[in-house]
Amino acid sequence: MIVMKFGGTSVANFEAITRTIFIIGSKLDKKPIVVVSALSKITDLLYAISDAATAKDAASTTEYLAQLRKRHVDLTEELLAQSVLKEEAVAKVNELCDGLDKIAMAVCSLGELSDKNKAIIISTGEYLSSTIIAYAMNAKGIRTKWVDSRTMMITNKSYLKAEPDMDAIAERAPKLISEAYEGMDAIIMQGFVGVTEEGKPTVLGRGGSDYSASLIGMAVDAERIEIWTDVDGVLTADPRKVKNTKYLEKISYEEAAEMAHFGAKVLHPLTIEPAVKKMIPLYVLNSMNPSGKGTAILRNELIEDGVKSVSFKENIKVINIFSMKMINTSGFLRRVFEIFSENRVSVDLISTSEANISVTVDAGEKIDKLVEQLSEFCDVIVDDDKAQVSVIGKNIVRLNGMLKKTFMPLKRTNVYMISQGASFVNISFVVDREELTEVVQDLHDHLFDNPEELETF
Repeated sequence: MIVMKFGGTSVANFEAITRTIFIIGSKLDKKPIVVVSALSKITDLLYAISDAATAKDAASTTEYLAQLRKRHVDLTEELLAQSVLKEEAVAKVNELCDGLDKIAMAVCSLGELSDKNKAIIISTGEYLSSTIIAYAMNAKGIRTKWVDSRTMMITNKSYLKAEPDMDAIAERAPKLISEAYEGMDAIIMQGFVGVTEEGKPTVLGRGGSDYSASLIGMAVDAERIEIWTDVDGVLTADPRKVKNTKYLEKISYEEAAEMAHFGAKVLHPLTIEPAVKKMIPLYVLNSMNPSGKGTAILRNELIEDGVKSVSFKENIKVINIFSMKMINTSGFLRRVFEIFSENRVSVDLISTSEANISVTVDAGEKIDKLVEQLSEFCDVIVDDDKAQVSVIGKNIVRLNGMLKKTFMPLKRTNVYMISQGASFVNISFVVDREELTEVVQDLHDHLFDNPEELETF
């Protein structure tokens, strides 16, 4: 079996879905498990529906619901124009939209939206897209079974950013998928969605469809996991910020995880872990260029040493914690990070000295209470409008001359913090946000356009 995940741009419209079905049809001998996202921009529309309903804005809620229904009904009619399945498919789409309308208007009436109901609303896009594509595949002669991911994607009770129970998924999925495959050429499931042990709907958070695909791949011990998107693979940097980026033929699990964590947009940061558990190869492929090689994400020993990427986070804060008396006191660091944990604030980089701890957090993190608590026993200064840059590659920390090569193009740049990963895979630093574009471009040019032989020590 293989798992094939198709993102929103791969199922955006008639042309994209037709192309996606062709890709799936070319791999029926591999028994594909197809995982799909909502149509492009639909999740944004569902968030808009939930926001308008919560604000008791009936006019906007009704308008957004009508837009969503029209797009899906029109697409169904277009894909199934010549099929006897069209009437049944349109009826099913309308049924799903009716259910959404009922929940949204109830919220609009009350002005209250529980996390559980929000999870139901924002996951409707996956149920609509998977339903439409399943009908379209059957109309093309591919015997396809629609499967509800919530029968096996067990999570905790964090409704809007759920954490999957890998053991429960591994226990349930193989049997359910095997049963679903009886007499079928393919099965189709929803990414992003989950359910608690008690049966209450959850979602995995934005970008969670990649994660879903990897979890299913792990559970069934898939031959490979394919992430189909709208780019030819993983790049050496974000092309929206950097010119002359290059595609990477292959990278390691560890490199991919670091890239995702430190700002690369191609993969959800958590996608790698389930694949690693079973050493399942991951491939990032372009549904608009199916013949392309894409990028293979493989075991560490199959990957050469060296720089693979310049990644970044565009908007971060640096929290500087000062204490002349307590920094080396037993239990001080524990106390500091307990406060971070209590406030559910995630830390990216950490740097320490005799009297200072510096950490980076995303600019969107709510830190007012955290700063207040820390200030009870130390001095705290928060620097806003900073950016984080990470040079990523296998064993780069152990390459002679790598630090010099990294910082040589930054002679006129203020560097506020440097962190070198213990995994030997990344060197990260903090600069002013306004300088990010120039820094990343100069660094990328220096590392990739002026290659030098570096030896591992």
